[in-house]
Amino acid sequence: MLITIVALYLLLSIGIGLYAASRVHDAKDFMVAGRSLPLYISLATVFATWFGAETVLSVSATFTRDGLGGIVADPFGASACLLLVALFFARSFYRMNLLTIGDFYRKRYNKPVEVITSLAIGLSYLGWTSAQLTALGLVLMVLSGGAISLSTGIIIGTVVVVGYTIWGGMWSVALTDLFQTVVIIVGLISVAVLMAGMAGGAGVVVQAAIDADKFAFWPSGGLAEWLPFVAAFLTLALGSIPQQDVFQRVTSAKDEKTAVRASLLGAVLYFCLAFVPIFIAFAALTIDPSMAKLFESDDAREIQRILPDAVLAQVPLWAQAMFFGALLSAILSTASGALLAPASIFSENVIKPFVRHMGDRQLLLTVRLVLITFSMGALLFALNSRSTMYEMVQNAYKVTLVTAFVPLVFGLYWRRATNGGAVMAIVLGAGTWVAMELFGSDTMWPPQLVGLAFALMGMIVGSLMTQSREHHIAPALESGPPR
Repeated sequence: MLITIVALYLLLSIGIGLYAASRVHDAKDFMVAGRSLPLYISLATVFATWFGAETVLSVSATFTRDGLGGIVADPFGASACLLLVALFFARSFYRMNLLTIGDFYRKRYNKPVEVITSLAIGLSYLGWTSAQLTALGLVLMVLSGGAISLSTGIIIGTVVVVGYTIWGGMWSVALTDLFQTVVIIVGLISVAVLMAGMAGGAGVVVQAAIDADKFAFWPSGGLAEWLPFVAAFLTLALGSIPQQDVFQRVTSAKDEKTAVRASLLGAVLYFCLAFVPIFIAFAALTIDPSMAKLFESDDAREIQRILPDAVLAQVPLWAQAMFFGALLSAILSTASGALLAPASIFSENVIKPFVRHMGDRQLLLTVRLVLITFSMGALLFALNSRSTMYEMVQNAYKVTLVTAFVPLVFGLYWRRATNGGAVMAIVLGAGTWVAMELFGSDTMWPPQLVGLAFALMGMIVGSLMTQSREHHIAPALESGPPR
């Protein structure tokens, strides 16, 4: 019965996504929904940027194992990202009237910087998208009692998400996000109330977490303990700012004020609701302590089964339907945007600069073809990775932290930033990060922090060195059409 309910839910999501396709008439509609979304839809899309598989399954499981200090990246870093976007980036993004964030790097710097940063941003989505596809596979495997393997479930999930995203683009993302956000809120809160009652009350669950020292947040010790903590926070708080899905959701709003408000409200809504699955997971562990044996598995992904296994074993059918409906909503709403974002930036900023006279129809076709290609790459990544979704997401944003973040911030707020400075920031940031990942395992310095520091140095030194050769520095906040 439950698998039938889930199948009907998937069909309904596909139907909403296909209906949205009727609103797509050009590439602007496909990529940014014609810049026409009202506040309530824009808020739903911003919230859905982060509320995905890793929030429900992986962040909650990581908390039950490592406590509050183990989830500094998400939800703390992720919420900080949306807050920073609202305060310092949303207005600038909206005023520039761009299709993709890659357009900013071309407009502020030049085409080489545009192509390099767009490649880095697009490739960073492999881990992020794969995390969502892995979650879809895990859900289908659990619901089928193992009749559907994880690999088969991942393939089925990929087909479903691609099926409704490829036609409606950002309109499909927006309308399904609105529907799925309602299901997430109602479903998770209902299950949380039920699980609290089964555990003896919310106070019992909270006290059990306190007794287990799960609310310890700040690192104890010296620099060796603080550096990974800070690096984890900054990876999501800063590294996820120069991301196409964040950019698309902000610039799809109907006006500048809506873009800012949606980002602010989305940050608050995400941070609050992220603790609901955390509470459910610890309540499940309180009810059945034997579930902690999942922490002993050699496969790190096994801890992500705490919530779905607990719901299937401990709650009635109606609550199971509510939970898995909410879980699928979270996954689908994030996965669709995670596929559309790299397809958009690859097409507009990596392929289009090398194709002469690409019209709107050709660009729209290119985005859809790239979306399919990227989906296949993310599918292969998901089938071969053994990392948790939480780890996949953190690894994804290291790339953009060391390559795209510094040129973005300095391009917006330092008029003396030059093309040479941007190139040096990218080369030094990416180069030192890769070198540290390969050869710096014996040091206490997190590779992404080293890469970020060198990117900052490269931007400042490179810009000062090339001031005399680059006499005209384009205004960062200039508005106008994308091309």
